[in-house]
Amino acid sequence: MKEAFKALADPTRRKILDLLKGKDLTAGEIADQFDMSKPSISQHLKILKAADLIEAEKQGQYISYHLNTTVFQELISWAMSFTKGDDTNA
Repeated sequence: MKEAFKALADPTRRKILDLLKGKDLTAGEIADQFDMSKPSISQHLKILKAADLIEAEKQGQYISYHLNTTVFQELISWAMSFTKGDDTNA
């Protein structure tokens, strides 16, 4: 979970995740949305993939990226655990 929070701390990576909410995209399609080099985007994708926030799938000569919703469900479940329980200490 530490890697996921580290990955989410960067605004560029959060924007990449927002882009992937709509549909699967290739690295080139993602890079077209930013004013930075393709190697920089590749580094962001590598970090997101290492944190298991995205997954990559080879499609012909391209690699398509999509969200790994399982990790997001785990993060949400963990965060929601703070809203449950005994309110007597409030």
